[in-house]
Amino acid sequence: MSPQASTSIRGPPTRFAVALYPGFQALDVFGPLDILNMLSKIRPLSLQVLSATLDPVLTQTSSSGHSTGQSVVPTRTYADSVDDTEVLLVPGGFGSRDPANVAPVVEYVRAAYPRLRYLLTVCTGSAVVATSGVLDGRRATSNKIAWEWATAQGPRVNWVRQARWVTDGNIWTSSGVSAGIDMMYAFVADQYGEDIAQTLADRAEYIRNTDPDFDPFAEKAENRAAK
Repeated sequence: MSPQASTSIRGPPTRFAVALYPGFQALDVFGPLDILNMLSKIRPLSLQVLSATLDPVLTQTSSSGHSTGQSVVPTRTYADSVDDTEVLLVPGGFGSRDPANVAPVVEYVRAAYPRLRYLLTVCTGSAVVATSGVLDGRRATSNKIAWEWATAQGPRVNWVRQARWVTDGNIWTSSGVSAGIDMMYAFVADQYGEDIAQTLADRAEYIRNTDPDFDPFAEKAENRAAK
């Protein structure tokens, strides 16, 4: 059954979760989640914040080079997460480059994907998911500055360089950082209606990019690499 047919029968998803790890990119998480926060004023939603432990998860790591950062307190661990999550969001960030750091996320995605309705990634979150094998044979995109590294994590993935976000079945992947906001508005439009998505964007005073194929940062990254 296609995601569209499933949605029409079951209605839009209401149970979301985000998978955190040390060194996640703040806007990868907070951009999409703020859209969900605003959406929850219109439609009742639930959200789990997942991590390996219940300790606060930092946006910084010892090797990230940041002198400031924030932390988020998880609501559940991967081990005790309930099985009714419908939509899982996986962010990117400097911490995604450490295999040991993201190993709990990879293991959770591999186990949880068969029962998810949708899997969403932002930035190098697609590289994290790619190592689980879930993206094998799928079209996907990732952060353009980190393109060579990110795509190397999934040699069996059909990577799309010129894309702001890519939808392949029930998996949505977006380019770097702010692209996750455009992807989430597009996801809301697909699931809840364009009118709701635009209303939320207007309330946020955000100008949406509604074309998934328009990605000027792909060319910019190529030009930067050529110099």
